[in-house]
Amino acid sequence: MHTAAQVLIGIVAALHGYFLVLEMFLWQRPPGRALSGFDADTARLTAPLAANQGLYNGFLAAGLVWALVIDSLATQVFFLVCVIVAGLYGAATANRRILIAQALPGALALGAALLAA
Repeated sequence: MHTAAQVLIGIVAALHGYFLVLEMFLWQRPPGRALSGFDADTARLTAPLAANQGLYNGFLAAGLVWALVIDSLATQVFFLVCVIVAGLYGAATANRRILIAQALPGALALGAALLAA
């Protein structure tokens, strides 16, 4: 179960790395605009906000990778709870899809980590 939990945490970290790239570097290009649904002008205007979100997603990814490297359950739980809270807030305030894309994977990884402990 420990290996399964680590794989799930790795997937969550990779997702947040992908979110970083989308929000910081691809926001005004087709992948980022497809994600947001924004036209070119709105994407240009919101790019600084998206880059800020991307940076935070990068911190979540880095924290999860660090938690895996040091093999610390407490650190894994902390960063996974941060992921879940961010996903819940994003789903409530921005787009419900964030619940599935962010909060659900975080919750599954958290459950697996706690079961493996």
